[in-house]
Amino acid sequence: MYIKFFAFVFVAFSTTACSNSKKAMVTPDQPLATYEVLKDNDGSKMLKGIVTKDQITQDTSFHWYADNLKFFKPDADAIAAVKAKAEKISIVIFGGTWCHDTQNLLPKYLSLLDAAQFPASQLTLIAVDRAKTTIGNIQKPFNITNVPTAIVMKDGKEVGRIIEYGKTALVDKELGAIIASIQ
Repeated sequence: MYIKFFAFVFVAFSTTACSNSKKAMVTPDQPLATYEVLKDNDGSKMLKGIVTKDQITQDTSFHWYADNLKFFKPDADAIAAVKAKAEKISIVIFGGTWCHDTQNLLPKYLSLLDAAQFPASQLTLIAVDRAKTTIGNIQKPFNITNVPTAIVMKDGKEVGRIIEYGKTALVDKELGAIIASIQ
């Protein structure tokens, strides 16, 4: 159930509210975005927690996002599948802003979802640190061991996932195939 998932997320983040880490401010016109801004080993910016697409696409620290979209066009069948089933599913994507695989694949996932006009309210982006942990250990119930990991959920239950490059490295087609198979 969506309610159970989001209740878990709320409780997990509520328990971290008293830590000394830097948290995002929430305003009425923005979705809840609890995260930390950390410095990676090389001094670059790293995000950890629930983040928004805008935090990644509009921050010049993450120039890799635009760089990795230059020659990508989402698969038309995948776009159609996402459009057809968008109201029935939610998608959770775990990734690391430091991770080369995430830097390559996250723009492709988000490009597909944008092309399909997938509702932002049904997409959750969760940034992990190099230990692949996040605030409130949200990664644990999802058994996250590698990133990026894209998880398709229906009625609060996982119906499929793609870990890193998946089976074919065509993650847009694989995500579309998972979504197309949902009843």
